[in-house]
Amino acid sequence: MKKTIEDFDLNNKRVIIRVDFNVPIKNGKITDDNRIKASLKTINYAIEHNAKVILMSHLGRVKTVEDKETKSLKIVSERLSELLGKSVIFVPETRGEKLNKAVQELKCGEVLLMENTRFEDLNDKAESSASDELASYWASLGDIFINDAFGTIHRNHASNVGISKLLPNGVGFLVLNELTKLSTLKNNEIHPYTVILGGAKISDKIKLIDAMAKEADYLLIGGGMAFTFLKSEGFNVGASIVDLDNISFAQDILKKYENKIILPVDVVVSKEVSEDALVKTIDISSFDDDDIGLDIGPKTIEIFKKYIDMSNVIFINGTMGMSEIDNYKNGTFEIASALTGKNAYIGGGDTAGQFINFGFKNYTHISTGGGATIEYLEGKELPGIVAIEEK
Repeated sequence: MKKTIEDFDLNNKRVIIRVDFNVPIKNGKITDDNRIKASLKTINYAIEHNAKVILMSHLGRVKTVEDKETKSLKIVSERLSELLGKSVIFVPETRGEKLNKAVQELKCGEVLLMENTRFEDLNDKAESSASDELASYWASLGDIFINDAFGTIHRNHASNVGISKLLPNGVGFLVLNELTKLSTLKNNEIHPYTVILGGAKISDKIKLIDAMAKEADYLLIGGGMAFTFLKSEGFNVGASIVDLDNISFAQDILKKYENKIILPVDVVVSKEVSEDALVKTIDISSFDDDDIGLDIGPKTIEIFKKYIDMSNVIFINGTMGMSEIDNYKNGTFEIASALTGKNAYIGGGDTAGQFINFGFKNYTHISTGGGATIEYLEGKELPGIVAIEEK
């Protein structure tokens, strides 16, 4: 069992907490602050135990100097101040004298948030390549390291694995909760068990599909990946997205688990991907060559709902269509609604964000990690967890 924040005396200690504040921002405003809220329990625990709290997070990908203009954590610090009910010290640097001085002057019970850790990727990818020099510098700022960023737990970065190697460490409440809930799902013994998978490409989820097909009673396939499966069965899917490299994989899975896998019987199509395009619903045998499949249709929704209603545990990862566009969000909305109040586990990433944006939150678990959730359920070792000390 891994150490947690509760295993340490935090009094008068500089406690570095790696959080996941990678929140969506549009027109200078945070559109979903759930990841910030998810870390509050750990942050408040540190404050209540008289720690000097130093927070680290990334925000998006930083590839150019221009990215720094839209990827600053300053807006996050302002929202965090509101949620904590106390001022958060924001330091617009990832290293240097200003940061050093702010850390030195930090008092017990105060909270400091440094700038986006991925700004260091402009320094020969120092963050994402787990630079020893960068990790050593960041570790020098603290006495204890707590990893509470489940969303990046599958990454070997300087701000999680790197620091873990250099300081006494443990996980926070968010990570502990994720591991507890997902472990229950990973070792599921409750049936019927239904898995719903969507998203664009099979290549992103080959191992997940294989692992889930073995464990689940039913595997419902929607989203863009459904068209690769349909194509593998000989259907004309028009101009829909198809993962050509994995046609044979889809054929093999369908043959191996033919009594488990449920594919769409109708879809919403358009000639182009836009808000203004004309849309129509067709059976899967009725594609024109220029039709693009962009959502599951009403017959498929009803079939999926029947499987949801007969199931005692459900896991979903991936949307049922291009749900960020109104014309193609109905399938995802209806499935999100059907899962409400069920023993349902929502697999993080875009799925969780879309469900929350729809206003649905009443599920057994909504993961804060997309890729991390997938890799954990695939059975992969997560570097950020491996690096944490055992009790």
